[in-house]
Amino acid sequence: MWIDSHAHLDAHEFATDRVQVQLQTRAAAVAHCFIPAVERANWDTVRALAHSQDDSYGMGIHPLYVPQADMADLDALDAALTAHSADPRLVAVGEIGLDFFVPDLCTPAMREKQEFFYRAQLALARKHDLPVVLHVRRSADRLLKYLRAVGQGGYRWRGIAHAFNGSDAQAQHFVELGFKLGFGGAVTFERALQLRSLARSLPLEALVLETDAPDIPPHWLYRSAAERAQGLAQGRNTPDQVPRIANVVAGLRALALEELRKAVWRNTLHALPKIAALV
Repeated sequence: MWIDSHAHLDAHEFATDRVQVQLQTRAAAVAHCFIPAVERANWDTVRALAHSQDDSYGMGIHPLYVPQADMADLDALDAALTAHSADPRLVAVGEIGLDFFVPDLCTPAMREKQEFFYRAQLALARKHDLPVVLHVRRSADRLLKYLRAVGQGGYRWRGIAHAFNGSDAQAQHFVELGFKLGFGGAVTFERALQLRSLARSLPLEALVLETDAPDIPPHWLYRSAAERAQGLAQGRNTPDQVPRIANVVAGLRALALEELRKAVWRNTLHALPKIAALV
């Protein structure tokens, strides 16, 4: 069986066929999905969905939602993590992180606000002793800086650097701090040279698999701008794509698919330990 370590199954793209998607997920031997939250408004939604689908969830404030967030949201996150500390399906703080790709998030004021919210949420993860699921987009070095700062005193982080696409050195630093690196649809594109190089060369114990459903579709679901202009809908990513993505990664590593499956299962449980009791 497989685990999708990052799937936004509460997204509106699944509003009309969520049950069917769940059935297809299990039929594809994907036994479990981690559902990250992105803002205060969807914490209850992802929690209810994780319980209804026998999955797990995290709570956090995604950098794309930092512009409208305030201190009350951080206080609410602390309270929610406390209130649901005994919930076996609450397995991480996330999705949190930094995004220095979206232009509106790159102004000096917004970079500062992102970093404030990121550091505050790392502190909450440490307080509640939960792993962290990180959004990494042109921000790896700053993410690492605050992990080191908040983790002073010997705290050992666990978690996942989701959709990782940094350098070899950055990858090594995340692994040294206790993180696994998430690989999904992007690794299936032949032009993703650096990402495919990482998937090939990283220690096997550093890898987990994900879809980021409904986003980052693999190449077989992707539609170019020209195709979309002709009326073709962009392919929707779904958790049942994990085995096929895994097959690409196994091919890159010249590794038997079953060996990869066992490794990423073990790695995901190491990154998000509470899932072990659910699967």
